[in-house]
Amino acid sequence: MLFGTGFVAGWVDSIAGGGGLITIPVLLSVGLDPRAVLGTNKLQATFGSASATWHYARAGAVPLSDCLRGFVITFVCAAIGACLVQRLSNDFLAKLIPLLLFAVAIYSLLRPNLGDSEARPRMGRLGFDWVFGLLIGFYDGFFGPGTGTFWAMAFVLMLGFNFTQATAYTKVMNFASNLSALCLFLALGQVLMVPGITMGLGQLLGARIGSRMVLKHGTWLIRPVFTSVVIVLTLKLLYQAYGSRG
Repeated sequence: MLFGTGFVAGWVDSIAGGGGLITIPVLLSVGLDPRAVLGTNKLQATFGSASATWHYARAGAVPLSDCLRGFVITFVCAAIGACLVQRLSNDFLAKLIPLLLFAVAIYSLLRPNLGDSEARPRMGRLGFDWVFGLLIGFYDGFFGPGTGTFWAMAFVLMLGFNFTQATAYTKVMNFASNLSALCLFLALGQVLMVPGITMGLGQLLGARIGSRMVLKHGTWLIRPVFTSVVIVLTLKLLYQAYGSRG
């Protein structure tokens, strides 16, 4: 079950992000402690993001040298966020993030040609790496849901990437924050190796197949999966933040 879950999550995550929608409920359902769930989930997610990064880079969809600065900034900020989450409440983010994701979903639906082709950049790459590396890297370490969605939209809207390029670059940044948070969870002893590696092997295979499909089909495949993941993630987080407490 864990291997199959990792496979499906890896496939979804390599195309549009949101694999945690699948993996976290399954890890919780097998009776793991919530903190162990977060740590174990980062382990298996690191397998998937590493696999997708490798395949996108190997196919020439993303030059890794172009991501170095953003990778380092994201890695450091994710570590800071992961440290703070041990001390601070995330109630505010739990209420804010689904609203932001809802706005992303509406914007995507209203702009059906968004990301079909490259567009003119709206900001320089240096500023982009610092601003979004700081914000999204910290967010992924601190809270996490929707990280891939925010990265993809940032690359499309701010740098003018098409969705295929944005997806490839997003996986590099996801790998940075996953790896950073994983290091902290390992140091705190909050990672269960056997379940994490089992799911991670499924992630490797799913991410490999998903990344190949993206490179072959491009925006035609990414858009419906991306929009579906955003809507499902938004509804899930809205219910957790507002509905389940009412």
